[in-house]
Amino acid sequence: MLTRKLLNLPAFGQIEPFAEIARLRREMDTFSDLFFRGLPKSREFPAGVFPLINLTETKDNYYIRAELPGMKAGDIELQVIGRSLTIYGERKIPSEGENVKYHRSEREAGKFSRIIGLPGEIDADKVQAKISDGLLTITLPKAEASKPKRIAIQ
Repeated sequence: MLTRKLLNLPAFGQIEPFAEIARLRREMDTFSDLFFRGLPKSREFPAGVFPLINLTETKDNYYIRAELPGMKAGDIELQVIGRSLTIYGERKIPSEGENVKYHRSEREAGKFSRIIGLPGEIDADKVQAKISDGLLTITLPKAEASKPKRIAIQ
């Protein structure tokens, strides 16, 4: 069994008809990631990863809290369309200098956008946002039509 795995030989009596297709798909995914997103040292955020968010709800509001370390209010734009909120921005990191040798570079800079689907209708005219210590807090009041109604039983 060990030699079969090491040498990539087929197993006798075991047929895995889709194993080769799955392997080919993994290789094509790796190739397309490099081709479309660029090399791993790319200066853009992968889709859906930045900023990290929490979406919570109370009786009257939805709250989105997004981690945007080092960003200011002028670097961020919000847009509400229907039942979704889009966060746009550009994260800028100052250069360390020209003659600097990096041993590790994990902080990324570049433009980003993140679309967040909301669970219900909101009142777009009353949305509020504030940023403090790298945490963007967005308050989205629920539309009256989406709030639960208590019905009296007679």
